[in-house]
Amino acid sequence: MKNIAKEKILNHELSLGVGLRQSRTIDIGKIMATSGYDWLFIDMEHNSMDIDIASQISVAAQDAGITPIVRVPDFAHHHATRVLDCGAMGVVFPHVENASIAKKLVSYCLYPPKGHRSMTGVLPQLDFKQQAIADVARTINENILIVIMLESPEAINNVDSIAAVDGVDVILIGTNDLCMEMGIPGDYSNLKVKNAYSKVIEACKKYKKTPGMGGVYNEELMYEYVNMGMKFILSGSDLSFMMQSALQRSNKLRSFLK
Repeated sequence: MKNIAKEKILNHELSLGVGLRQSRTIDIGKIMATSGYDWLFIDMEHNSMDIDIASQISVAAQDAGITPIVRVPDFAHHHATRVLDCGAMGVVFPHVENASIAKKLVSYCLYPPKGHRSMTGVLPQLDFKQQAIADVARTINENILIVIMLESPEAINNVDSIAAVDGVDVILIGTNDLCMEMGIPGDYSNLKVKNAYSKVIEACKKYKKTPGMGGVYNEELMYEYVNMGMKFILSGSDLSFMMQSALQRSNKLRSFLK
């Protein structure tokens, strides 16, 4: 089992992801791998995509050389375990407020003795090969990626205890919702945001976790925050990339006749 995104963060490298909101075919994995990304952020929170499509994209992504990570819509046990059983190599949990919730979510994703995930049959992450159950549990536990999203001032205040939770790999700031909760919608350069980033980066250094950011797509700000220490970067989405390129082309063509 090869989790490229996890290997990147363990090597302290920049790990780049792309959000999927419009894509519904399995070739998106190869497309984004060729475009230089390390992981897919398969978004089931703000998306009509069902688990069947998410699972098909996840399985295909494994062979395409890009890590499939699914953002589940809530804390329900079955949302995490079903996508993991069906091909995801990581799970993103949104709106986590404290360490108690984080511990419970980790336990959903990891097999005993590290968690309480139920064992199923052969797994796509292991090429559907029959293996000793103990080996399966160890391999999966070592290689899946568990991402906890902080999206409120309360969550930022609790980051030290959240980052201390064993099994959490990445602390990802959802900057859009954080700004909304702070009363500064869309103000991604605000000092409050920078202070929140600094606090998360400091906690991640302390507990050897990886800090990540989503919701910031201005390249000057991205440059600043990456150089502050952000490593796990949600770089944009299929929708934003498509619209940006489409708008650029239509504007260019309309400029030809003067």
